[in-house]
Amino acid sequence: MGKEIKGKILLLDDLVNRVNALQQSGKTVVQSHGVFDLIHPGVTRHLKTAREQGDILVVTVIKDEDVRRGSGRPIFPDKLRADNVASLEFVDYVSIVSDEAPFECVKRIRPDVFAKGQAYKERDRNIHGKIFEEERELYFGKSKIFETDGFSFSSSRIINNFIDIYPEETRAFLRDFSSKYGFHDIVKALDELKGLKVLLIGDGILDEYHYCESLGKSAKAHLVVNRYITHEVFAGGAFAIANHIAGFCNSVHLVTLLGKDNSKDDFILKNLKPNVDARFFYREKGPTIVKKRYINEYLNQKLFEINYLEDENIKEACEAEIIEYLGDTISGYDLVLVSDFGHGFVTENIIRGINEYSGKYAVNTQTNAANRGYNLITKYKNPFFVCLDEPECRLAAQEKHKDIEETIRNLKNIINADHMIVTLGKNGSISINSDNKVKRTPVLSSKVIDTVGAGDAFFAYTAPCLSRGMPLDLVSFIGNAVGAIAVQIPGNKRSVEKHELLEFIHTILK
Repeated sequence: MGKEIKGKILLLDDLVNRVNALQQSGKTVVQSHGVFDLIHPGVTRHLKTAREQGDILVVTVIKDEDVRRGSGRPIFPDKLRADNVASLEFVDYVSIVSDEAPFECVKRIRPDVFAKGQAYKERDRNIHGKIFEEERELYFGKSKIFETDGFSFSSSRIINNFIDIYPEETRAFLRDFSSKYGFHDIVKALDELKGLKVLLIGDGILDEYHYCESLGKSAKAHLVVNRYITHEVFAGGAFAIANHIAGFCNSVHLVTLLGKDNSKDDFILKNLKPNVDARFFYREKGPTIVKKRYINEYLNQKLFEINYLEDENIKEACEAEIIEYLGDTISGYDLVLVSDFGHGFVTENIIRGINEYSGKYAVNTQTNAANRGYNLITKYKNPFFVCLDEPECRLAAQEKHKDIEETIRNLKNIINADHMIVTLGKNGSISINSDNKVKRTPVLSSKVIDTVGAGDAFFAYTAPCLSRGMPLDLVSFIGNAVGAIAVQIPGNKRSVEKHELLEFIHTILK
């Protein structure tokens, strides 16, 4: 990297200070923000026009983990993308920034002019409408918003057309799908979920990720010694599902179980979104469930896991209190979701109560190390919707090798479910509706960081979509898109947000 280019690239804090000093000296600062994966004629035209609106042009480049443009994006890492932008003579400063909260860097930098390109007008209007309308004052303050004109090239369109991110089978599916469902149709369908009142019943879990580095084999035992580096704690299980739903539904009520021993309720409440209303019940003996995973930081490989839990069924007194509460509560909700991790909270009597009180409920039963073979979907009868992965489906049906479509049909009939989706890992998903029509949807991810929590995100989006009457093939597509985003998030570090789902869909349907 040349000395001149290197001097243009600043940390965000340094850029904020530099912009402030320039503005105090009377300079007009223009900012452009984006991925900048390819530098093509549309990009250079946009940046040149932006530069003409002031004295200084700063460009903020979105860091890799916050790029929401579909599978395989970005093509180039953020440092190289920043170098490419900085090499343009009409760009004065560049910074690699987080975009977890979209356009948060604009709020910090406070440019005199914020420049948007033609290629982003439609996406901004449909995806970030809330930011550009309701929160315009919060994010942009006194900044003038300038839309560059002229011809437009879309990096996403170029990449989708000329770089084989997806195999031909998936690209053919996307061509057929986009001829049936337009992007505006999907935006409208997701917007209609806002008023849905959702009751979620399920096991709350705290996920701890402890990052380590290997020191080598112990001299006195057959084990590898690891050095602790750092750790993170995430609200997982039903907590994570509630947060996913709260991103697109205004009203979410969570009913879950904590342990009286070290309940951690303060941490949980701080990590639930503001529109999640939680009702905690407490197990007499045992902690709130914690699952600690130890991970080699360099390889991003899980080494082992320790669970802190008491998984016997809750006592009768607690069970009776929960059933009475559900009887008084369920009728006020449009949809009931059950997330059953098999850790003693959702008992047979509670399932019986859910069946009796709810008009429409969806369920996901989790198979994990603590309950394998004991927590099967066959405990439930007459659900509106069931969501499982293939091993959970085969285990419940007791069919290890039979054709998966036949296995799903048989299991659907056993539990008398209206609709069912089974995720198949790298093979996508299979959905079956009330008329027993089967649809397959290919996997939409190409990069996997962590699969923990991806199934919960899939369930959180698909159940509300289906309850509002969306066609099952559209629901499956949305679920697979959510899953493609979720597998790039470590554990349940954050939710899959509606705006990034729309970013993803908008890109891959081009």
